[in-house]
Amino acid sequence: MRQQGQWQVAGSAPEVYERELVPAVFGAWAPILVELAHPRPGERVVDIACGTGIVGRIAAARVGPTGAVVGVDLNPGMLSVARSVVLADSRSSAPLQWREASADKLPFPGESFDIVYCQLGLQFFADRAAAVHEMRRVLGAEGRLALMVWRGIDESPGFAVLAEALDRHVGQAAAAIMRAPFGLSNADELAALVRNAGFQDVAIQRQGGAVRFPSVERFVLSYAAGSPLAGPVSQTNDTARAALITDARNALGKYTSNTELAFPIAAHLLSARV
Repeated sequence: MRQQGQWQVAGSAPEVYERELVPAVFGAWAPILVELAHPRPGERVVDIACGTGIVGRIAAARVGPTGAVVGVDLNPGMLSVARSVVLADSRSSAPLQWREASADKLPFPGESFDIVYCQLGLQFFADRAAAVHEMRRVLGAEGRLALMVWRGIDESPGFAVLAEALDRHVGQAAAAIMRAPFGLSNADELAALVRNAGFQDVAIQRQGGAVRFPSVERFVLSYAAGSPLAGPVSQTNDTARAALITDARNALGKYTSNTELAFPIAAHLLSARV
């Protein structure tokens, strides 16, 4: 297969994100995050930076048909994919709405929700403090917050290797994109951000997990096609793209079996109340 053909991953970035990255990277964490806030039937939930909606769909099943769930994201492509996903049993789940909005300017009145979720979004916000204040504003008297951020990239060898390979073969900007998801890894900084917004009982727990892809090649191809890396990687040449796979394969041998690539990753899970 020619290299150019190998790099043609079907679908837009949001579609690849839902099809490839949610099962491999994000999906296993979603029920853990949802349970962190102890959702109850009939409660109102908002998921900030909802992406293609995995947390919202799980929360909708937990709060049931008398509850309500809204997913908020700034990316219309992600929301389009979220709307296209059909729930297995919609009759036993809360109705889902999807809203395009910025996290620091939520389009809801105060005290609109019982729970705010944010899975791996806070580290990307331009004004993190304003976003957390908005989360506090839209919560009611017994409101709870549950959010998740990655710990350092040094605790996730697959992404560390990919960042280094991007730096060598694509450029510093692409490497920075790969390191950005790990940009709020300090637990003290995270806790202070939430406390300063007026939240109480702030608790952070460290939890380890795994990233799983069928192969090193699928890891590199899917992440390059289903994330903001899609632009810079597509603009480079075949030789550079092939080198990404070669470097990752050489460095990640200890995490590779005959059936999959599986490497560790670690997260901070934060819970708080108003």
